[in-house]
Amino acid sequence: MSLSEFSSQSLARFPVAKKQPHQLTMHNKTRTDNYYWMRDDERENKEILAHLAAENAYCDEQLAAIKPLQNSIFEELKGRIVKDDNTVPVKDGQYWYHSEVRGDDEYSRHYRSTSINTDNKQLLLDVNVLAQNHEFYELGEVALSPCEQLMAYSEDTEGRRIYSVHFKNLQTGEMLSDILENTEGQIVWANDNKTVFYVKKDLQTLLGFQVFRHELGTAQSQDVMVYEEHDKSFFMGLGKSRDESLIIIDLATTETNDTWVLDANNPQGEFYPLLPREEGHEFDIDKHGDTFYIVTNWQAKNFRLMTATSETIADKMQWQEHTAHREHVLLEGVEIFDDFLVLTEREQGQARFVVINKAQARMALEFSDPCYYAAVAMNPEPQARSVRIYYSSLTTPGTLYNVDLASGEKTLLKQQQVLGGFNSALYASERLLVTARDGVQVPVSLVYRKDTFTKDGTNPLFQYGYGAYGYTIDPSFSSTSLSLLDRGFVYAIAHVRGSEMLGRHWYEQGKKEHKQNSFNDFIDITKALVEQGYGDKNKVFASGGSAGGLLMGAVLNQAPALYLGVGCHVPFLDVLTTMLDESIPLTTNEYDEWGNPNDEHFYDVIAKYSPYDNISAKDYPHILVTTGLHDSQVQYWEPMKWVAKMRELKTDNNILVFKTDMDAGHGGASGRFKSLEEKALEMAFFIALIN
Repeated sequence: MSLSEFSSQSLARFPVAKKQPHQLTMHNKTRTDNYYWMRDDERENKEILAHLAAENAYCDEQLAAIKPLQNSIFEELKGRIVKDDNTVPVKDGQYWYHSEVRGDDEYSRHYRSTSINTDNKQLLLDVNVLAQNHEFYELGEVALSPCEQLMAYSEDTEGRRIYSVHFKNLQTGEMLSDILENTEGQIVWANDNKTVFYVKKDLQTLLGFQVFRHELGTAQSQDVMVYEEHDKSFFMGLGKSRDESLIIIDLATTETNDTWVLDANNPQGEFYPLLPREEGHEFDIDKHGDTFYIVTNWQAKNFRLMTATSETIADKMQWQEHTAHREHVLLEGVEIFDDFLVLTEREQGQARFVVINKAQARMALEFSDPCYYAAVAMNPEPQARSVRIYYSSLTTPGTLYNVDLASGEKTLLKQQQVLGGFNSALYASERLLVTARDGVQVPVSLVYRKDTFTKDGTNPLFQYGYGAYGYTIDPSFSSTSLSLLDRGFVYAIAHVRGSEMLGRHWYEQGKKEHKQNSFNDFIDITKALVEQGYGDKNKVFASGGSAGGLLMGAVLNQAPALYLGVGCHVPFLDVLTTMLDESIPLTTNEYDEWGNPNDEHFYDVIAKYSPYDNISAKDYPHILVTTGLHDSQVQYWEPMKWVAKMRELKTDNNILVFKTDMDAGHGGASGRFKSLEEKALEMAFFIALIN
């Protein structure tokens, strides 16, 4: 029995949500939300929990016919993973640090040793033990004291990204009595080996807004607040400068940065701003020795690199230009070494690295794939003469190189092993440019299996997109996607406006009043790929999560006939209501991304595309929606309401199923195998629709 045949027999049994009209008025404009009642911040309302349980049961019933296929794909995904694996040891101070996984363990064990061969390794943390009594577990940050004998680590056991911090004496193996609750998860040690700094969260908005100082051996109630941010549009993070002389508070909105610092040798001192806060000034500052390095958009849309001293850092006019702004090159960051700098740049959508020595000679590090992902990996020691680079493409598994900073010579340290008979020569990737409706060329990354790809319009097509926050989805290897490619699918990543794939302008043209460009790009790419023979017009699938779920929701309303099936994961769907409610976690941080609908102009902009507000009586594709009850980024009630309204209005008999992980948050299930079940579910859902 096919999935469509099975669904037609049980459509009448879907959960019907009650309608309870709720009036929402702003700017003399009133909306009626029949499902507003589904919001429960405490997640304890029995009626709501019962409805979610009914939706889960309905989903299981609807998809029972594909359970064998889902199980088969799950075993495929597991079968490609090396059960016994380890990371390449990295030297930091006196020790080499690495992690290992063994057998069917869901989590890693973290070790250190006095040499790279790890023969005398010391167990620091066994995450399997930490997670064993929790349905959800995420290890946050692990931070070693400067003397390397004390360890702090943070953990989240609910999926809400609210972390508790614990401490361990690595000499004795004993846990300290200190526990820090309700933190952002970051821990930064002062240089005295007894003082740490952390960010505390507002449990309502889930914003980190206060920095506290804690001395080991004291109760958290005695901790001193050393900084508080009153502007709720800022995210807050903690770090340490490259030379470990400064403790850094990083403050950022989508369009503005601010940095406060403290002498790491004087933890009892006061934080102070490095330079005045200036709306629209985006920058990232690090320090090594006597020099500050600033990646800044000051008079440089795509950023440039400036330098300053302690005497000149507060005055931009005294900064010295190191690397000038270029119209078509985005400067993404800099890694600082004693004798070298490594710049990460992006041109025509592709990342590259430029090594600069003290004589200012520049050397580019090149890669040969038509589209790929590469990033500077962990390089904790600034005195190193080499840099670790992580590389991956749509056909090349994750690879770690050691690159000599003087010669550029690459040494392979490790490549991800893919079991199950994987052969990269069987697959091919392409980078295309699709002309959108306004004449702009939009990049697309494609991968397919050579012996199943015909380019005659008969292959099923899977298209993925995100397009928000300037976050770029680079084309990297995914062993899970092989289950689609080996069944003849073409996999496409649509690099729609809203990312920084083509520079800062590309991001600006996909946010606020330009957000519609993201949706147009995705739709136009689908049409172009079908027209060019990359996909069968009757076998097109789309998927996205979080802000990519917003993309899916808008595309479903605007061009539903293009797609046979759509996956919507932890989706941001009720944009207008959420952005009008500052009590909802993270809302105020999002104004620079979507616009503040308290302003009538942005109210109207958002109202035109908000997926929940634009559902109408028409046919929609088959849809799979997933979320986590404890999601801290996109609240569970957004997809819950959207599904209820979609059930009420849609005019087709296609499948609409909604699955809530009652233990997980925004990142989905925890553990290396459990998370594969979600991927297997979506793939089985899509594959069954064409069989």
